[in-house]
Amino acid sequence: MNAARDALPSAGVEESRASVVRLMVPTDANFMGNVFGGSILAEIDRVAFVTAQRHARSTVVTASIDRVDFLQPVHVGDVVDFDARVTWVGRTSMEIWVRVTAEPASGGTRRHVGEAFVTMVAVDASGHPVAVPPLALANDEERRRYEEGRLRAEARGRTRHRSNAPSSR
Repeated sequence: MNAARDALPSAGVEESRASVVRLMVPTDANFMGNVFGGSILAEIDRVAFVTAQRHARSTVVTASIDRVDFLQPVHVGDVVDFDARVTWVGRTSMEIWVRVTAEPASGGTRRHVGEAFVTMVAVDASGHPVAVPPLALANDEERRRYEEGRLRAEARGRTRHRSNAPSSR
C-alpha cells in the first residue's frame, strides 16, 4: 500500500464528525421567501471542511460537491442543522456526507430538508495532495456507507477521466 498513509493512525467516523447550527435570516432569502440554495451549499461546504480537516489532520480543499438533494424548502426563521461525517477515504481524498435538517425557530417538527456528498482532498502548504488516515469503521452502518462511498468515488473517477479526454471534434 502507501507507506505514508500506512504510518498514519486510523481515525473513526465519530472522531471527525461535525455539526453546524444556523438560524436562517432575511439576507438568506430568495424572492419567494425561501432560503437560497447557495446559502445551504455554503454551509454544507463549511461543515464538510471541518469534518475532513479533523479526519485528515491537515489542510483540505473541496474537490467536488455532488449528489446535492434539496428535499424541502428552508424558510427564513428556520433553525438549520448541518451534520457531517466521513463516509469513505481514499489515498488523499475523503467523501463527506452532510445531512441537513430544519425546524422553525419557534419550535415544531424537525424536517429532513437536504443532503449532499462532498469530496475533500488533503493538501500540504504548497497545495499538493497528501495522504489521509484510513477510516476505522465501528459498525455495519459505517461499513455500508463506506462501500457506497467507494462506489461513488469510482463513478466520480470515471466521469472525471471522461471529461479530461481530448475532444473528438
